Amino acid sequence: MNATTDQPANRPETTGPVAIAVAPNGGKRGKADHPALPITSDQLADVAAASLDAGAAMIHAHVRDREGRHLLDAEAYRAAISAIKARVGERLVIQITSEALGLYTPEQQMQVVRDVRPEAVSLALREFVPDETHEAAFTSFLEWLRTERVKPQIILYSAAEASYLQTLAKRGMIPFENPPVLCVLGRYTVGQTSRPADLLPFLATQDAAFRHWMVCAFGRHETACVTSAALLGGHARVGFENNLFLPDGTLASGNQDLVAATKRAVEACGLEVADANALRGQLADI
Repeated sequence: MNATTDQPANRPETTGPVAIAVAPNGGKRGKADHPALPITSDQLADVAAASLDAGAAMIHAHVRDREGRHLLDAEAYRAAISAIKARVGERLVIQITSEALGLYTPEQQMQVVRDVRPEAVSLALREFVPDETHEAAFTSFLEWLRTERVKPQIILYSAAEASYLQTLAKRGMIPFENPPVLCVLGRYTVGQTSRPADLLPFLATQDAAFRHWMVCAFGRHETACVTSAALLGGHARVGFENNLFLPDGTLASGNQDLVAATKRAVEACGLEVADANALRGQLADI
């Protein structure tokens, strides 16, 4: 093998500077978990500004109802997007979640995205295609996203889901040549702590590597996990949605601390960190 030109068949393709996304709240945690976890639109905007300064290129935003519960609502998303843009302009890619959390059907998830028309959206494959009867509807929705220039990120919770997505692509049911994906290392369980080796099953199944892939992880090894992904050509998502702790095990004061820790680690490895425009450039060719 020519070490300068050849890569192992399963090694993902490098896509340029490493993008760091901040996932500041999720749909489950609240102020009782950490007082700096953002709930309101203004709080999301504050976190967006601090995370931008720390090195983030994207914010992955959840919105809540008046009781702080998970919500999929077009008006709430518009308010959050407006508040974030008022603080950071176009200097962050704003990605909304479509996560159901057992409260919404795939049809409701798709409708809120159609109503909001965000710049970017995350889509859990297991939620949108719980069985093969939902495949056609998912394909149609992805085609709408492509036409409307909404950038999807397909969330994969296991190597089996990565293989299934590749199968759908081979069957012509994914209307993107290079659909961006997020590989979740671990599950939402009490005390969950992900480790870099959790990435290996995803890489082993990639007979046709995803060009733009990102990793998120649970617990204090979050920085190690996403930095390992960056060294292999991936991107990083960090934040209070999945983790509250710095690499040394101490509690982070805010989401920006986790972004900054990731930026330091990535740059210490000789890699460049992307800004929002660089990330948009990477996502333009999907």
